[in-house]
Parts: sequence; structure tokens; C-alpha cells
Amino acid sequence: MSDVALRLAVPSDVPTLERWDRAEHVIAVSGDDEPWDWPREIDVPWQEVWIGEVDDRPIGVVVVLDAAGEPTNYWGDASGPVSPGTCAIDIWIGEPEAVGRGYGTAMMKHAIDRAFDAHGAHTILIDPLVTNTRAIDFYRSLGFTDVGPRRFGQDDCLVLQLRSPHQGETHRLTPIPGEAKRIPRNPGETH
Repeated sequence: MSDVALRLAVPSDVPTLERWDRAEHVIAVSGDDEPWDWPREIDVPWQEVWIGEVDDRPIGVVVVLDAAGEPTNYWGDASGPVSPGTCAIDIWIGEPEAVGRGYGTAMMKHAIDRAFDAHGAHTILIDPLVTNTRAIDFYRSLGFTDVGPRRFGQDDCLVLQLRSPHQGETHRLTPIPGEAKRIPRNPGETH
């Protein structure tokens, strides 16, 4: 079995990302709010969109974003916006045959490393649907803890957080040119 290679998304990835947005297995775990505007999403300064590849074939996407710098205040709540130094992650495996083979684990570990090590985040947030218990259990196995339920658009989600083990000085997320990185999948992982 091959490892996962990660690279930053480019405009030629847009048709694949749009196809994944419409895939039934993705909608089932990510909700049915508006699809992502991928040409814009891969080019904004407050996030990185990474494509996971196996044997040079795209299989999934992971987004690392500056939750405080994201202009819609999606991650903020009634008490105000999130604090600078907070990142958020979105992830899904777009190719059905790649689900449950450990690739998501490798991609999440990459995203966590990017948020904490490359961007100096103090906290990472993630918001699976409350019905996606498999993902919730997976995030908890990586050390995420529950913040609480929250409605985003039409989706009932559970917000989870992961605190940095470094607790050092933080800074605003800025794009750092990514280099392709080959990451071993986690054999035996079922997420």
C-alpha cells in the first residue's frame, strides 16, 4: 500500500474538488450547505488547501485555515470572534475506494503539524456533523476534546478543539509555501 503525498491545491484541481463536493459519501458526512467556491478557496491568503495523493492520484483534501482571519467569522459565536492563533481544519476523502484505509489519519497529522508547527497556532477547531460519530471518535483519538454542539447553516455540528502542546508564542496564520510531503498512512486505521 502506498503512502499519502500532500501538495498545495492548484487551479487544475478545481474540477476534482467540485466533483468531491457532489459525492454522496462526502455530503453524508459534511452536510448540505452551499458547495465550496474552490477557485476562490485555493487562492485566499488565510488558508491552505492541501490535496492528498496516492500513487499520483488525488484521493482527498484537507484545509488548514486561520479561524480568526477568515472574513465571515464562521468560527466565532455570540461571545465574539475566535482569538488570533486559532486554526480550523476541514478534511474529507473524496474517492470512495480510499475511505477507511488510513489516508485520512496521515492527512490529519499533516494538517495538525501545519497548524501548530508552521503557523504557531495555540488551538485547532473542527466541526463534524453530530451524526458523524465515526469522525468524532477519530478526532477524539487524536486528542481533540469537545467544545460543544453548534449549528452552522443547516448543519448540527459538534465543535472539537485541540490545544497546542507547545503553548508558545503564536502568530496570525500566513500562507507558507508548502512542499510536497510523503506521509506514511496509518496501516490498520479504519478512518
